[in-house]
Amino acid sequence: MFLVHNGVVRQTPKAKVRQGIDDGSLVKGMEFAYDAVKVDAAIAETYKMDGIFHVRVWLNEGRLDVGDDIMYVLIGGDIRPHVIDALQFLVGKIKTECVVEIEQK
Repeated sequence: MFLVHNGVVRQTPKAKVRQGIDDGSLVKGMEFAYDAVKVDAAIAETYKMDGIFHVRVWLNEGRLDVGDDIMYVLIGGDIRPHVIDALQFLVGKIKTECVVEIEQK
């Protein structure tokens, strides 16, 4: 089984989506950067999860506009629960430990 995550730049601010804080602003773009060493470590950790045999990650960088792709994450594994767990783990790890996203309003 394979699952893909495609993250894109949203117009809705992260604070509104994650914390319910609505200051009325809209995102016009973002500056995006990542630490390749940390991403590689997260990928290696994902390969150690039960049933996972294929992991691919592509990350954009620089100035991004609303609608631009931020990342693609592909996970292949033996059964659905393993693949879902690995996708959630890796996307979460990338977003919390490997990247810097600066919204431009």
